[in-house]
Formats: sequence, C-alpha cells, structure tokens
Amino acid sequence: MELSFIVPARFDGGCLRDFLRASGVSATLIKAVKNETGGFWVEDGPARTCDTVHTGQMVTFVLPPEKPTTVEPQDLPLNIAYESQHVMVLEKPAGMAVHPTLNYKDGTLANAYMGLLAKRGQQGVFRPVNRIDKDTSGLVLCAKNAYAAPLLAKGVEKVYRAVLEGRLPQPEGQIDAPIARAEHSIILRRVAPEGKPSRTRYTLEAEKNGLSLVAAVPVTGRTHQLRVHFAHLGCPLAGDELYGGSRERIGRQALHCARMEFTEPGSQRRVVVECPLPEDMRRLME
Repeated sequence: MELSFIVPARFDGGCLRDFLRASGVSATLIKAVKNETGGFWVEDGPARTCDTVHTGQMVTFVLPPEKPTTVEPQDLPLNIAYESQHVMVLEKPAGMAVHPTLNYKDGTLANAYMGLLAKRGQQGVFRPVNRIDKDTSGLVLCAKNAYAAPLLAKGVEKVYRAVLEGRLPQPEGQIDAPIARAEHSIILRRVAPEGKPSRTRYTLEAEKNGLSLVAAVPVTGRTHQLRVHFAHLGCPLAGDELYGGSRERIGRQALHCARMEFTEPGSQRRVVVECPLPEDMRRLME
C-alpha cells in the first residue's frame, strides 16, 4: 500500500523526518520504510529524512510487506460496521473468541478477518485495537496496516451497554475502585486497595423485572473492569456467573460494546460507530 501526504504551510522549510512524525508515522515504521521498501519520495524524487520539505509538496512511501501470520483464514460470517483505507470495525457476536487460543483454536474473529482478506485477494494481519471477552458482544476496532495501528491505539472512546441484576444506588455516577488479580486465580479479578486505579462512568437507561440497563464508559481499561465494578456495587451483570450473576435468563454475561469513537488516521476525522443491542439482551428488558 502506498501512502501520500501533502506538506502544510506550518512545515515549510522543516525536515522530512519531523513532518513524518507529526503525520503519525512512527519511528519504527520510518526505519522499516528505509530498509524494506525503498525509502521516501518527495514529489518525483527520492528523499532522505533529513532533507527539507516545502509547502504543497507531496510525500509518498510504500508500507513494508506484512509479516506472515499463523492465523488460518476461514470463511465465516463477518459483519463489518465500518471500513476505510486504514480501519475496519467488526461486530463480534457473543460466543466467538477474538484470538485463537488453546481452547479455541479456530472459529475466532481473527480467523474470520483473515478469511475476508483471502477472499479479497489481500494480505495482512489481524490487529485488534480493543479486545472483548468471548461472551461479550459488540464492536472490535481493527487497524488494517502498521501506519494506523499506533494512531488508533490513542484516544479510542468506548460505550458499553450492560444489563445488571438489581437496582443501582443512583441513576448515574462514577465507580472509582482499584482492581487487582484475585488470589489463586489467573482469571478472576477483585476490588482491592492494592489494585490498579480503575474508574467506570455509568448512566441508567431503564429498569424492569428486577434488572437495570446501563450505558457504561470504562475510563480505565482493566481486565473484567465493568464486570468487577458492577458486582462490587451489588449489581452483577445478568448471566455473569463468574462474578455472582445468574444464567437463569441469559446464557452469557449481558455486556455489549455498543458505541465507539476514534480519530481516522490520515484525515484526523472523528468517526462514531454504533452497534444495536443484540436480541438476547433486548429480550431481557422486554
């Protein structure tokens, strides 16, 4: 893939390296372009990163080839919520793992993504910027190339919707409770004074049948943060047996990544992507 950038007036007379870094090209990628794809071009000629650039000039370079991946391409259903030159946002169903593991060697979102690239005759690797649990549904943001990956990792805002058991102490608020790994478990987390600082904002959307539908924003990004925080308030997620919820009415934790906002690499445009509540969570509130 070839990328192009136009030098704005504020970089007139500056060096190419400074312009590239300000345009979001990482130092690692600059080095790889030099070594693997023939370097950078300004207008119609090759350029060193120490060379001067001027207003209106076009800077181009070719992204290095992707390294081989061990993820097997599979022709699986895949819902694309948003796609551009640098970004793909996928809708992951509950029950599908994001990456292959010892327990889930295939049938994952990674396998489906690689299968899509194979059908398109494209090469690439699976670069999810956010990861969600196997039984959590909703949006997963993916960087389509090495240029976009570090840029997308900055400033992604996510809103989850969750169905809780019980009634919250107030209709909106912030949970500020440190989270640590539970003793004798590599999976379970708990609220503990020695844990890492963790904050969640939430707003109550509806109450019915002893359940509460909330919109929740994980200000920090700890493992199982929303599940731990709401259980700490005495309102575990419906279906979340790991943290005290019941599977009587739903067979998985009722958690869904419903909204995502990020800056599009290159254009710097803010993009908002939304994903409707899945059927099993809707049925809970009906």
